[in-house]
Amino acid sequence: MARLFGTDGVRGLANRDLTAPLVMDLSVAAARVLGEQGAFRGHRPLAVVGRDPRASGEFLEAAVVAGLASSGVDVLRLGVLPTPAVAYLTHELHADLGVMLSASHNPAPDNGIKFFDRSGHKLPDELEDRIEARLGEEWEPPTGAGVGRVRDAHGAVEQYVAHLLSTVPVSLDGLRVVVDCANGASSDVAPEALRRAGAEVITIGTAPDGLNINSGCGSTHLEALQEAVREHGADAGIANDGDADRCLAVTSSGEVVDGDQIMAILALELREAGALAADTVVATVMSNLGFKLAMREAGIAVVETAVGDRYVLEAMKDGGFAFGGEQSGHVIMLDHATTGDGVLTGLHLLAAMVRRGTSLDELTKSMTRLPQILINVKDVDKARAKTSAELAAAVAAAEADLGDTGRVLIRPSGTEPMVRVMVEAASEAQARSVAEHLAGVVRTVLG
Repeated sequence: MARLFGTDGVRGLANRDLTAPLVMDLSVAAARVLGEQGAFRGHRPLAVVGRDPRASGEFLEAAVVAGLASSGVDVLRLGVLPTPAVAYLTHELHADLGVMLSASHNPAPDNGIKFFDRSGHKLPDELEDRIEARLGEEWEPPTGAGVGRVRDAHGAVEQYVAHLLSTVPVSLDGLRVVVDCANGASSDVAPEALRRAGAEVITIGTAPDGLNINSGCGSTHLEALQEAVREHGADAGIANDGDADRCLAVTSSGEVVDGDQIMAILALELREAGALAADTVVATVMSNLGFKLAMREAGIAVVETAVGDRYVLEAMKDGGFAFGGEQSGHVIMLDHATTGDGVLTGLHLLAAMVRRGTSLDELTKSMTRLPQILINVKDVDKARAKTSAELAAAVAAAEADLGDTGRVLIRPSGTEPMVRVMVEAASEAQARSVAEHLAGVVRTVLG
């Protein structure tokens, strides 16, 4: 059977794939596994539970609370908060476990569950596997005073916002900013943090109704933000996704600023402040070649990982690095957060504008984004993508033609019978030509 946990917890269609009984069972299993390894020894266990505003989060939260409390774990309900806020508060409130219900940038019918350890980091694969292995087991639940007690948190938003503001090196006074919260978990937090940091704030996507999360708004749909920035003459636009662990931006002229560009800007800021550990950034294989060339020119090393923010974080922890992220907008600043934090990233991007006394358009010139073409070749034997000599020869020939100004990446999909062909080149026409040629080879060789 396929592993239940993916790279970011367990996700699926709420009430179909991700049901209340499954979520309750996962919560019971998590409590039992952590208890057996000694995480609760010597004290009464405490868990914090947060969610994004999806309608299904209401009944799934009840299932999580029931599972944990029936396992003897006290529960503190945080309500609607960003994923990074739940991670932060797990540590700050001295909880033994943090639980977040969200499907991030996915549409409203989906939902997901992820667990954090007492330090605010996602549970390692080994612990997730142990939790999965315990699902459905018979067990002896506690009774009487042994059951967990449940209460609501007070002041969680204020505590998280205060933390965010404590990290910002300058006032944002004088900046006019549009923030798009994707009708998601940052709808209260992001505008509040930006205003208190000194910015004039215009909001869109801040009216969640349980069904409109990520719908035509947020970091996956930037058109509304681009229009609002132009309409209001704003200096910049900031976009989060549904659970606010991502940040993308828009310049005053309406140009999109992706995760690679944000990382390039912030890496230079951190190095100038002496806060870029080992002068190194961790990024995935999908980061634009232009980012890597810009970092090389600046004397900053780039460590590459597989796609997924958990792999970025693992490499950061293993190497003692403090900064990394993904092109999609997951930016991890380990000095301030244990996971990608879209609100934190937006604050520091705007602070860079103030500190440099320049526009976001000007800051993006720190790297030149090379044209990147991605073609998904469906219904092929992805298992042979890494072993086919014929495909390898075609890739080698394409790389030789592109030289130092281009790049080829052939990557089997992790979930579908599909191979992704990504090509970067000096021009879009060249990138498209090479990508289409290689996609044809994939269809012929692996079809």
